[in-house]
Amino acid sequence: MKLIITESQKKILANYADNERPNESCAVLFGAANDEQTTVKEIFLTQNIEESPVNFTISNDELLKVYKTAEDKKMQVIGIFHSHPNSEAYPSETDKRFMQSNPVIWVIYSGVTKDFKAYFLESEIIQVAIEVN
Repeated sequence: MKLIITESQKKILANYADNERPNESCAVLFGAANDEQTTVKEIFLTQNIEESPVNFTISNDELLKVYKTAEDKKMQVIGIFHSHPNSEAYPSETDKRFMQSNPVIWVIYSGVTKDFKAYFLESEIIQVAIEVN
């Protein structure tokens, strides 16, 4: 399994994360997925209503808008992006709990190392390779 993302999409996410500091930023990724790969086609930047450096929440109203937009564009919600402004790009215990109810790829950006890492939760956390096109 791998995640395919463009350099410009990474730049949009990194800039958004850096601009939202000191709080976590969040976004929803639209695209297409099969057993081998998941391709990011579009990014839907969302607001972290918690305004917290260690947690993020997307409002229910915004989530409804996200899913309606994906449906209108005939795309799937294939991932959730968020930043860790002051830590590594690895799922926190809170992330792991939410990954159970959101079985998509989770992309985390570290504000410390500027790394992007992707994960999927099966019975355990699996790191997903990121291919930049």
